[in-house]
Amino acid sequence: MAASFLRPLLAPVWAAQILTGARSFLDNPLIGSQRLNEQGLHIWRVKRASDLAAQRRERLSRLITAEDRAAFERDGFVCIPDFLPPEIFASLQQGVQDWQGPAREMVQGDTITRRYAIDPAAVRAVPALAAFRDDRRWRGLARYISSFDIEPLLYVQSILSHRYAASSDPQTSLHADTFHPSMKAWLFLHDVLPEDGPLTYVPGSHRLTPERLAWERRRSLEVRDSGDFLSARGSFRIERSELSGLGLPQPTAFAVPANTLVIADTFGFHARAASSRPSTRIEIFAYSRRNPFLPFTGLDPWSLPGIAERRVPLLWLTHDIYRRWIGQPWAKAGLKKPGDE
Repeated sequence: MAASFLRPLLAPVWAAQILTGARSFLDNPLIGSQRLNEQGLHIWRVKRASDLAAQRRERLSRLITAEDRAAFERDGFVCIPDFLPPEIFASLQQGVQDWQGPAREMVQGDTITRRYAIDPAAVRAVPALAAFRDDRRWRGLARYISSFDIEPLLYVQSILSHRYAASSDPQTSLHADTFHPSMKAWLFLHDVLPEDGPLTYVPGSHRLTPERLAWERRRSLEVRDSGDFLSARGSFRIERSELSGLGLPQPTAFAVPANTLVIADTFGFHARAASSRPSTRIEIFAYSRRNPFLPFTGLDPWSLPGIAERRVPLLWLTHDIYRRWIGQPWAKAGLKKPGDE
């Protein structure tokens, strides 16, 4: 009764969300409407967001080298070994290893993901964090690949695999984060071995080909009632056996040495490979995602000095306060070192 009463009140909100990054086929009955998606709603959102991202990237192309741009256009990612100068990286690696900070954790399947905000307190404790944050090449790549001239969210992140006798980690399934281009990046602080569950990415899967568009359309018509919860929330999963039908190769695994930076468009298919043993992966992690229908690259109040470096704690606090309505998957875990059990 209450739900039917609220529907007319919520209809304008649901309609407005079509021109935002809202992606859930479950939470928004317009985005999840089979009738509207048969008429092309999802495909229109995907195509329009891709076109706008291409236009914004063109305006930001001056920020990166021709070599990096060519690698990204070909693969959907840029992989750079020996990213930081050796003495700076050694200081960063040791500083993060010894640092004890306020952690947040999320459990998915048998895996714990632990994050720390790279905020002013973290930079005071580990000054080498600022060397990465302020690196010119990193800043240019982050902006170009995200297609926005904004400050990305920055974390120290630990991935602790095989910590529970539970179902497998859902992040090991190949997926696109959402329906539009966005950016994630990893600077690995230790060597990543094949058995430790490295990041994987399907080269070229960031491109909006006719095959990908047809696949997006099929998924938009079936996903709401598929029983695949994460896909229905807008992060479409794909089986490896489907890749060849989209003209795509099998994933590349980033079993790489320490001090390798990988930065990628997560509209492309990616996953964490399943680890064959308990392992702990420590990295600097970043992501950037904004309303994909904005025509401009900047004008982001969250990127203003004094706000940008405190944005992660502010976001966590907002979710703590309003968890009843917007949820809070990141639980406070107390003071810990990134490698602590």
